[in-house]
Amino acid sequence: MIDLHTHSLFSDGELLPSELVRRFEEMGYSCVAITDHVDSSNLDFVVPRMVQVAKDLNPRQSVRVIPGVEITHAPPTLIESLVRQARELGAEIVLVHGETIVEPVPEGTNKAAILSGVDILAHPGLISPEDVALAVEKGVYLEISARQGHSLSNGHVARLAKDFGARLVLNSDAHFISDLMTRQFAHRVARGSGLEDDALEEMLANSRNLVDRIG
Repeated sequence: MIDLHTHSLFSDGELLPSELVRRFEEMGYSCVAITDHVDSSNLDFVVPRMVQVAKDLNPRQSVRVIPGVEITHAPPTLIESLVRQARELGAEIVLVHGETIVEPVPEGTNKAAILSGVDILAHPGLISPEDVALAVEKGVYLEISARQGHSLSNGHVARLAKDFGARLVLNSDAHFISDLMTRQFAHRVARGSGLEDDALEEMLANSRNLVDRIG
């Protein structure tokens, strides 16, 4: 199991990074990305600390920790700059908080994120066919979300991804201990999104490919 979208108490999660990672290790995960919410106010504070904790934990625990961020509710015109700054500070995976239907995310966020070359567009809501095609062109992964609320548009995302050949990943968007996914629950989320029985394995393979791309 791999989860590339999680939160610690460095944003709105409830656990220290070390405890979050330890719980994933106990569940048998091979890799987890810690991707706390950032904008221009805290980017330079969060990323170096995630880089440090990954450096400390990776030689000592079996689950690989990837330091990352989720750029959240930033104006679309700032996203490209924030993505660049995050990578310069050492974020190895960059997500953008997509246009979920349960929050007032600025219109145009999905397209700006894709054009900026993010790794994953998280919970992209009622993403347009044009933006899905653009994600395919730019090599951006689209997220199937296990998080309550964000998951309401999973079926829409899954259908368009199938139509255009976009690559999907399944993430928990975990904030609390109860959000951590077992393989059985992840399979149910995939099936509930209208995907085929083997979709979980395909999405996990996509996650592994993304991890390999990171290096």
